[in-house]
Amino acid sequence: MDRGIRVTVKVFAMLRNHMEKETTVYMPEHSTVSQLLDLLIDKHRGLTGELFISPGVFKPYVNILKNGRNVTFIKGMDTALEDGDVIAIFPPVAGG
Repeated sequence: MDRGIRVTVKVFAMLRNHMEKETTVYMPEHSTVSQLLDLLIDKHRGLTGELFISPGVFKPYVNILKNGRNVTFIKGMDTALEDGDVIAIFPPVAGG
């Protein structure tokens, strides 16, 4: 059976309260960042409140990187995933 592509997901800060700090996910070929997030949110419901203001609207300063590059500068949520990619998700961080 073909497992598709392997993507490593790393999460930081309070996102670690809802899932492992690093996990491997198998996705169908031609999947996007958006589809990956849908899968993660379906598995880890607590992520929704940490990442989104309302459905589909990210909180300010949420950053998603593909292999160290912010997806905003690629194709946003439509950024294609490839076998071996590392996706890092940074929630908004408060500080002072």
